[in-house]
Amino acid sequence: MPQARHATGRAGTPGRRTLSAVEEAARMAAVRRYDILDTPPDGAFDRVAAMAARLFKVPVASVTIVDADRIWFKAAHGLEGVSEIGREPGLCGSAILSDETLVIPDTLTDPVAFNNGLVTGPMAVRFYAAAPITTRDGHRLGTVNILDTKPRLITEDDTATLADLAAIVLDELEMRLSALNALRTEQERRIEQEEARERADRDKSALEAFASTLQRTLLPPALPVVPGLELACHYATASPQNVGGDFYDVFPLGGKRWAFFLGDVCGKGPEAASLTSLTRYTLRAAALIDSDPELVLTSLNTALLLDPAVGTRFCTAVFGVLEPHEKDGFTVTVATGGHPPAYHLRGRGVVEEVHPKGGMFIGAIADARFASHTLHLAPGEALLLYTDGLTEARSADGEMIGEEGLTGFLSARTAPASAASVIEDTIGLLNAMPHGAGDDVALLALSVPLADAADSLTATATAHTIASAGETPESRP
Repeated sequence: MPQARHATGRAGTPGRRTLSAVEEAARMAAVRRYDILDTPPDGAFDRVAAMAARLFKVPVASVTIVDADRIWFKAAHGLEGVSEIGREPGLCGSAILSDETLVIPDTLTDPVAFNNGLVTGPMAVRFYAAAPITTRDGHRLGTVNILDTKPRLITEDDTATLADLAAIVLDELEMRLSALNALRTEQERRIEQEEARERADRDKSALEAFASTLQRTLLPPALPVVPGLELACHYATASPQNVGGDFYDVFPLGGKRWAFFLGDVCGKGPEAASLTSLTRYTLRAAALIDSDPELVLTSLNTALLLDPAVGTRFCTAVFGVLEPHEKDGFTVTVATGGHPPAYHLRGRGVVEEVHPKGGMFIGAIADARFASHTLHLAPGEALLLYTDGLTEARSADGEMIGEEGLTGFLSARTAPASAASVIEDTIGLLNAMPHGAGDDVALLALSVPLADAADSLTATATAHTIASAGETPESRP
């Protein structure tokens, strides 16, 4: 059972020592090793903060990393507009001084915390508890914190729960670090091979792209605005008790080019979530090294096989690149790795499968090969990507929707296709099933609006996230 150190208001409370210069230098080296400071928001850490606030029924919860002279918030629930505070003692700055959970039932009676800015300032914090995020080699990177504006007590079970949340944060950091290290290894291998074949033609741009990858490994919280394109998505897990393994993303490559992907990992639960995290980070990073869709999937295949934690698990994915067409719409190049076909909705009931032949499962064998296909996405047309939870949903008589049923459903649409309406109608198809989807479902639609609708895209492109993980049809407005 994790121990907690309670601040009682007496001077000399255990755990209030300062770190020596040597200890602090080693701790900061560990912080830099994870390359997490000043990175964009990430759903995994946001969920930990939200879970902590919900479990302990407190107004504020956060995940912090303690820098040399500041406390930086990787995630903050109930603390809008604050990204960092000074590293003054009393709260977060004191919580990293021990491996134990720090609990301050009443900050005004604590000889150190009573003078902290969060206590004396507008927040008027009266209760504080924090579990350190401790690496396997014993360095405390930061804390998972809960705060309240009135004094309170928590139990030993509560402190154990807080410590578990801190351990989850460390696991997420380790998965992120593993993805980055795998990419570094793969990039080094490629450079060595290129130098051996043609030393005079080293790919310096790949090195620059790889460096920028380190800043873009986290999943953005919303779909971006892509000029001339409408985006919509849907994500739901089959059960709130199981962690889903479906994933998708859309992100810029530069030069008016964009990348997108959608996929599904083998299995469910924490192990599948670990593979999902590694896959997301790897796909985003590999695309910036070489955006050719087949090579991106090859890089992912290599990264999964290099990571012993993945074991025998594998995934399927669709990865594509968008580039503005010389006349109108977009040129789309799509590669698949063992994934169900995408659908090109061309209007007036014309639906074409996009399913390059030969794409193999990703992470299953070292010599896996992948296939790609290029199409023109014109005004009034859409592209729908999905995971197999959609086609495996069953009707009242037990029949699965299947690819044939989905094709028939999409063919019944005769109006010009829009991403938002395609996603809304597909969700309606799922909701019409007596038990909904029996598996996780991820949907991603891309469409090019007709000329008279294009002007509204800037305001609506990020507003079409129809459902998020854990949301049910009944809970949507």
